[in-house]
Amino acid sequence: MTVTTNLPDGPDMPRFLRLIKFITQPVKYLEDFAQVYGDNFAILGRDDKHLVYFSHPKALEEIFAADATHFETGRGNGILRFLLGDSSLILLDGDRHQRQRNLLTPPFHGERMRAYGETIREITQQVSNEWNIGKPFNIRDSMQEITLRVILRVVFGVYNGSRFQELRQLLTSLLDFMGTPLISTAFFFNFMQKDFGAWSPWGRIVMLLQKIDQLIYALIQERRAESQQNRQDILSLLISARYEDGQPMSDQELRDELMTMLVAGHETTSSALTWAFYWIDQLPEVGEKLLREINTLGINPEPSHIARLPYLTAVCQETLRIYPIVISGFLRIVKSPIEIMGYQLSKGTVIVPSIYLAHHREAVYPQPKQFKPERFLERQFSPYEYLPFGGGNRRCIGLAFAQYEMKIALATILSQFQVSLVHKRPVRPVRRGLTLAAPAGMQMVATPQIQLASTPVVV
Repeated sequence: MTVTTNLPDGPDMPRFLRLIKFITQPVKYLEDFAQVYGDNFAILGRDDKHLVYFSHPKALEEIFAADATHFETGRGNGILRFLLGDSSLILLDGDRHQRQRNLLTPPFHGERMRAYGETIREITQQVSNEWNIGKPFNIRDSMQEITLRVILRVVFGVYNGSRFQELRQLLTSLLDFMGTPLISTAFFFNFMQKDFGAWSPWGRIVMLLQKIDQLIYALIQERRAESQQNRQDILSLLISARYEDGQPMSDQELRDELMTMLVAGHETTSSALTWAFYWIDQLPEVGEKLLREINTLGINPEPSHIARLPYLTAVCQETLRIYPIVISGFLRIVKSPIEIMGYQLSKGTVIVPSIYLAHHREAVYPQPKQFKPERFLERQFSPYEYLPFGGGNRRCIGLAFAQYEMKIALATILSQFQVSLVHKRPVRPVRRGLTLAAPAGMQMVATPQIQLASTPVVV
């Protein structure tokens, strides 16, 4: 094979204009470039370093299967440091990253994760029971309330009382403010990240973070003092966990990982649930088929039985395919020259695995703009064709939990309510901080679910 020494072709657009388009039209930004340049394209970034976008499955396989020592990933995601802290799994590299990953993975898998099913259902029930039948409500706010309460209970072990309310209020304020257009823009321009006091935009973020940190550190100290209580929340499990050398996690490591779980597991799942309700309403045949399948389980089914429903699983998979919440995998900065799909990438080149473009390749997903859960029943996709949670050693450790939460929340609500858009018009995703989300003001109406005749579900 002849190896080229050139980068893929790419747009010659002034950086400022390109950034504005990337911030305000994230999907169009990717689609326009891919239409002209194909699966792989290069963009000149800061300090004359290139960002190379890859979305062909072969390229993604080569990136994810490559020896991790070729890349520096933590620095590539430094934009999150102010929020997550230096010890966040997302910002670590090398042995330290693997060591932390090994410690954090067990609570999100197996019996331990399944034990959280009843908690997810109970919280979903509480929030949906607060809806006024026939009255419009903000679907995203409701989904955020569900996922935040789940995080506070499952991860932090906080159930109610003043600390629960204070933490809930502060976290909601922080994440909502970070999702505004102003702060979404500030992520990409250093000059906007200045603290001029609590009344300045960035100063408000700093103030909220300080208050949240005080609560989290107090909670860690309290939990350490009662370590014999046999608690099953993730914070308590991490406090009792030990590295290979027998050392526990420090307070800062715990704080940074708790913030990482909060940001990565709350905003993302609530956005995915919002999109799922949108598509189910847009395509009544999907909703009917889904309800028939859910009804086969009877009243109050086991959460583990819900999680195994094939069509429900396919609906969740297709939701995460068509508008992945995070449109690109973690950036990887090349540390030593590497070849990806015939291109020789030099030190300092930034690799961008494009999840969105990979999910919209016509060759893999015919009619990629159509919401078709059946495609996930007809064939299996490789981790280089379908990657809503990233890939390689950077794949999200909470992916099983996120999908589990999505399925239980959807099934719990749909078994009781029909949830319909107030304005029946198509919507396009918008930027919300560093993620892709449905427009913030999307209103829906809940009415009692009409039970369908029990026709067998063909999957």
